[in-house]
Amino acid sequence: MHAHHQVDTYVITGGGGYFGFRLACTICKKSYKILLFDVRPPSQPLPGGVEFVQGNVCDYGMSGREQLNQKLTEEVNIQETENVIKACVALGVPRVVFTCNVVFGGQVIHGSNETLPYLPLHLHPDHYIRTKLIAERQVLEANGVLLAGGRGVLQTCALRFAGIYGSGEQRHLPRIVGYIKCGLFRFVYGNPGSLVEFVHINILTSAHALAAAALTKERGCHAAGQAYFISDGWPVNNLEFFRPLVEGLRYSFPRLHLPLSLVYHFAFLTEMVHRVVAYKTAMTHFSTGKARVELGYGPRGYNLGEVVAWFRSRGHGRKRAASPAKRLALDVLLLATGLALALSFLPLVC
Repeated sequence: MHAHHQVDTYVITGGGGYFGFRLACTICKKSYKILLFDVRPPSQPLPGGVEFVQGNVCDYGMSGREQLNQKLTEEVNIQETENVIKACVALGVPRVVFTCNVVFGGQVIHGSNETLPYLPLHLHPDHYIRTKLIAERQVLEANGVLLAGGRGVLQTCALRFAGIYGSGEQRHLPRIVGYIKCGLFRFVYGNPGSLVEFVHINILTSAHALAAAALTKERGCHAAGQAYFISDGWPVNNLEFFRPLVEGLRYSFPRLHLPLSLVYHFAFLTEMVHRVVAYKTAMTHFSTGKARVELGYGPRGYNLGEVVAWFRSRGHGRKRAASPAKRLALDVLLLATGLALALSFLPLVC
């Protein structure tokens, strides 16, 4: 989420995180003043025109185990979003852009657009997304609220983005690389025709800037109260998307295909330890036509090449490829271990 104040100043909440910092780098090129607001500063030096302000409004980089703390999740995603809206109204901040994908809850989404209704809250298996859904509603319902002192009205919109990737991403891609290196990424599963969306960080930051511009009087505020899907625009199989990363680090892409039912057993076992949610591998891709028409957004041809180069520059990657016999032995060992574990827990999951 970011707010715009007096034309030339942006405040980016969660500005110490990957997306917030990269967004600052994008819009600071247009000579705006940027304030990054977060509990921790960025790990990289601040570019010119960007300042960091330490504070505890919200953390938009929650993932993994952090999402399991329901009380903290509700405070961050609901209460603090309300605090941001109240601050904008009180200070006369005219524009707010909210960013998160809140429509997916395990159901199949096949090329849908923004008319897709929210999944009912009680059907969401993921408390994090459930609270983000409530937060998006808060932001969009605040559109048109009178600003204090008669300084106009608040204009808001929301961007619903896909999985973010890009060089320097520190949460999800390092986890994938860890799986690759320790041998956990040794099988594929599910329907090869199941497609999902991803979005390069540069596309998302560009869309964010376009959305903010589309809330101005000069653009007729035509994005006010609207939600937009943002992605690369090329749906891809979730596992195939990572093939360039696997092979770019000199590992063999998995040839072993496991039935999805067995993977759910794996997911159940993993969930007991680290809460990995398997439903997120379901088919979910959507139309970006509305963003293209109303925001002028247009995806460009990014790929994982720069991500591979970034990891290899930091010492990741196999020095020597394993022999076919060794790869086969590892595949068999992993499958046998997984089957034994899954079968031992069958009474618990049936």
